[in-house]
Amino acid sequence: MLFKIKTLIVFLVMILAIIGCTNDEKEEPLEPIAKEAEDQNNDENQPEENSKEEQSPSAAEEEPNIEVDPLPTTFKELEKLKVGVDAGPLYESGKDTQEQNKEIAEHFKDLPLPEDKANPSELELDYLFREMLKRVQLDFQGPEQIMKEIKFQSLGNPDIEDARYQFKENLNVVILLDASGSMAQVIDGKTKMAAAKDAISNFLGELPEETNVALRVYGHKGTGSDSDKELSCSSSELVYGFDSYESSSFDRALSQVKPAGWTPTGLALSDAQKDLSSYDGKKNTNIVYLVSDGIETCDTNPVESAKELYDSEITPIINVLGFDVDGEGQNHLQEIADSVDGIYQTVSDENELAKELDKVNDIAQAWEEWKDKGMESLDYQKTTNSLKIFSYVTDQSVKETDERNSMNFIVRALEEHGYISSEAKRYLLEKNKEYHAWIQSEVNQLEEELDALNESSYKEAVKALEEKYELNVE
Repeated sequence: MLFKIKTLIVFLVMILAIIGCTNDEKEEPLEPIAKEAEDQNNDENQPEENSKEEQSPSAAEEEPNIEVDPLPTTFKELEKLKVGVDAGPLYESGKDTQEQNKEIAEHFKDLPLPEDKANPSELELDYLFREMLKRVQLDFQGPEQIMKEIKFQSLGNPDIEDARYQFKENLNVVILLDASGSMAQVIDGKTKMAAAKDAISNFLGELPEETNVALRVYGHKGTGSDSDKELSCSSSELVYGFDSYESSSFDRALSQVKPAGWTPTGLALSDAQKDLSSYDGKKNTNIVYLVSDGIETCDTNPVESAKELYDSEITPIINVLGFDVDGEGQNHLQEIADSVDGIYQTVSDENELAKELDKVNDIAQAWEEWKDKGMESLDYQKTTNSLKIFSYVTDQSVKETDERNSMNFIVRALEEHGYISSEAKRYLLEKNKEYHAWIQSEVNQLEEELDALNESSYKEAVKALEEKYELNVE
């Protein structure tokens, strides 16, 4: 009996021991659980926006923080857009199409492509379209450019208030020719320098005999190497004039010039002011043409130099021609022209260069007629189709087609090589079609407005364009 009692006591003690151990094991997590509750309570006390970010991390992915620059809504806004770094033809004739598609896709794969290729948002595709367009943006020229053309080609018209656009006793034409190393590049089997020389020589040969002409070249010494930069950036030389054009003397002077080094455009403009210092605007109509194929590379501040020349007593008209120039160069040269209310035009070859320079010949012939009539006012009653501004309409239509095609090429290449989905391709192609259809409608409207001005006087034409596009030609 005593043995049974002892056995029962031992058994009860063991049970109690087991229960105690079990309770100890259950109490172990109490501290972490309490801490988790405390952390949760702290989270609830955090600012509301932090709470939202943590509770729905996918929200930012679904609605990316993207700001899409608006597309232009008027021609005036369109012509203000900067030329893209990849503006121009994307395909080379005679080269394998598939290989070129691969190169295009590789070149443009750094565009902001959608993160989820299979499910891109409309916002992401709109952003991709806008950034793609910036890369291939062409230099559309609309009402503001046309206003400048009307004013320049109406030079001598007494209705123009700006005295620099009135005929004076003398007509002086100065050409500033870029002779940097890049002018040695070949176009249609001819270096740009050789093409420029021929176009300029032919142009000057057509001017009235009494016209004073001058040619200054710059960047023609040294090489493009860093060791020659100081020499090249200080090279600017008046190689002909001021005098009437004489072909043998001019050709002899020009034959010594070879494309060589850097591009001190600002220096050439400053030196042109010295060249013209004896030809003040009271007795001289002064026209300066800057012909270059790229950006300033010598830190001689061409915009500031152009302004100083423009604001001087010389009161010149300063126009700029970009010869086979890239997007960066176009923007740079456009800035120079805009700073002096001048015309900027890109020319791709010798024929286009000659065509632009020929506008001065028309002005010079009118000046000669004015002189022959005893410097009496000429009859400037109508703008007429003889003004070359009307060719700009055709040029803008060509640009619309070229830009639209470039965008299509890129979109198709990106889809073909797996960077965007077929659905994204369809969306982008449709957006491109609609956008460039709008540009063409603006071009057509501009053409109608110009046709209506054919029989208008200078004042009537200017007033109509000013009111329509909120411009100021004077």
